Formats: sequence, structure tokens, C-alpha cells
Amino acid sequence: MILEMRLISLFLSRKRLYYFFGGGIEIVKEQNILTKLAQIGNRLDPTGAISFPVYHSSTFAHPELGKSTGYDYSRSANPTRKVLEDSLAALEGGCKGFAFSSGLAAITTILSLFKSGDHFIVTEDLYGGTYRLFQQVFNEFGIEATFVDTTRPDQIEASICPNTKAVFCETPSNPLMKVADIRQICRLAQSHHLLTIVDNTFLSPYLQRPLQLGADIVVHSASKFIGGHNDVIAGLVAAREEHLAERLGFLQNALGAVLGPQDSWLLIRGLKTLGLRLECQQSNALRIAHWLENHPLVDQVFYPGLSAHPGYDLQLSQSSGFGAILSFSLKDHCSIPDILQKFKVISFAESLGGVESLITYPYIQTHADIPEEVRKRLGLNEYLLRISVGIEDCNDLIDDLNQALTF
Repeated sequence: MILEMRLISLFLSRKRLYYFFGGGIEIVKEQNILTKLAQIGNRLDPTGAISFPVYHSSTFAHPELGKSTGYDYSRSANPTRKVLEDSLAALEGGCKGFAFSSGLAAITTILSLFKSGDHFIVTEDLYGGTYRLFQQVFNEFGIEATFVDTTRPDQIEASICPNTKAVFCETPSNPLMKVADIRQICRLAQSHHLLTIVDNTFLSPYLQRPLQLGADIVVHSASKFIGGHNDVIAGLVAAREEHLAERLGFLQNALGAVLGPQDSWLLIRGLKTLGLRLECQQSNALRIAHWLENHPLVDQVFYPGLSAHPGYDLQLSQSSGFGAILSFSLKDHCSIPDILQKFKVISFAESLGGVESLITYPYIQTHADIPEEVRKRLGLNEYLLRISVGIEDCNDLIDDLNQALTF
């Protein structure tokens, strides 16, 4: 029996799954990610429910003194949340997943792994809320951050100090869509005994899996593509190794910013259609990017799916797609307020990743907390717009852009 268990462990480490039946071996082809997504939660509930139930219970009865069902109090563990967390870990290739009340709550918990005096190297053009968290919250607790162009490994290496503990990378970056080499960053970080943390919100595990490229921790604002319907606020984290997972599990329970069971169920539901949505969304995004490239009022288009994008080949090498977010800058004479008022299909709203297309003005919305001089240096200026492309008919989206950009 011990020998069989060792063999099973060996086989499970391969790309195919092997099961023992009556002393023989049955080879089962690894499932496609679309199948894995659609099957999340199925065959896990004892009632046979196809849609895993929402366990709206704050506490759970003990079978007897000193024994537990594995669920005691929902801050520590909840059956619905556990299905979500286990599914994320499996999709990302991590050992354990964790669900939080928001993306920023997830990042807050990750940063709580560190202590006063520790130093981070961080992507310079990243989500403004993450910048605010580093500069206006954790900076007060003595955690320092240096913001660099993480597409430049030389800048990362030049910023490493004796107290540097981690590299926090967002790729593609928000909103300039710069593509960093995850493998190279991980190798560099490992050579200096640093952790690599990757924000994978823009691509999701359907298109990109940083843990399999060497990252230690991956984080998502799950309100975006994973939820997919603009109806939930949530954050997800997966860890590659057990020692980090154990510490993150402690902090999740200790800090208490956990995701409730109803929102966990909404994310499970969203994950089931993640692949279908993203295939449609990124197909639309590529068509729109090409259309914008040829528009007389558009100065520049930022989308890694364009062959002229400097990160195009790198993105192909580390992911299976380019995502559904693109940014574009307008020429100086364009009137942003007038344009934003003219949209009839695309909504002028913050956030991204939902089935509905949204347009955002990063300069005064998502990145307003970044100092103006920094925004302008990075190209986050008054003429930049970001589109989260939805699943609408692409011709309707292009028609809407056309009429909004017509004067």
C-alpha cells in the first residue's frame, strides 16, 4: 500500500493523471481548462447539487468534544469559499488559494507578510489603488517601495537593497499595457532570495499562470474577469509553496478580510464562463485596437495583441492570449469630456473585466492618487483613455467609438 501511494504521488506530478484500479493503471488525459472551469463545484456537495450551495452559516456544530468537521467558524473556513479557493489554486498551479473581501484586502494581507524596514520593488505604472496602499498606508508602517519599469530587469537589479524582500509586478501593466518578463524577474529575484508577487488581474489564470513561470504568489482583483459580471467585489490569492500558504492562511484568519459565502458563489459562477467570455472579449479587443490604430484622432494604441507592441513576442511566450484591456491616447485637440458624454453602448465607469464594455479616464479616476508629475512622466496624461472590452457585438462597439470620436 505504501509503495502504491508513492507511485501515485510520482504519477500525479506528471502532466497526466494516473489512477490505480485493482492493481492496474488507468491513464486519464488531463482535462482542458474549459472543462475544469465548467466543472468547478460539481460532485463536491453530499446532496449531489450540480451548483455548489451557498453555505450561509457563521458557525458549525462539532461532532463531539475535540473533534471538528473541518468547519468551525466561517471567518476561518466556509464550504462555499473553500470550493472557490481550491479551484483557484488548481487553476493557477498553486498549493493553496485564499479569497478576500476585495483585491486591495488581498494585497493588504500579502503585505502583512512583511515587517517594518522591508523594501519592495514595484511596477511603476500599476493600479492607482495599489500605489496608494504602498505609499500612503504601508509606508506609514515602515515598509518602503521603489517604483521601476519592471520591463527593464536592469532597473530591478539596480534597485535591490540589503533590505529588499520582494518584487511586486503587474503585467500587463495598468493602464499602459507594458509586458514584463515573469520568468526573468523570477530568476533575478530568486538569485537575490526575494519573493516574486504577480498581479494577474488583467489576464486571469485562463490566459496566464505566473506561479508556473516561477512566481511565489499571484493575486487577483476577482471583481474583474474572474467575477465577470460587475456584480461582486472580491480578491483572490494563490501561493506556490506550502510555507507561504501556511502564513497567508494564518493572516487571512487573523486579519479577517475574508470573502462571504454569497460572493464566493458568485465567483464560482463567474469562473465557469471565464474562458468563453475572455475568448470573445479579446477577439473584440484586437479588432477595436486595429480600428483605433487607423483613426485620425488617435495618437497611440496600447494593446499587447498588436504585432507592433514591444511586448508582443514576450506575451506570446508566457501566456495564451492578450486579454481584453486596451488603452489609447488622443491628439491634443480632442475634447475628453465631450467624447465621454457621447457613448451610448460603452459605459463611462471605473473597473474592468465584466461582460459590459467600460471606458475609464485613468488620469482622474483609477490613477488619481499617483502624483501628477509621476503620471505625466509615465504617460498617464490627460489624453489617455482605457477600455475594458466586453462581449457585445464588436460592430456595435466600433460604431459607438466612431460616433463618440466624430466631431
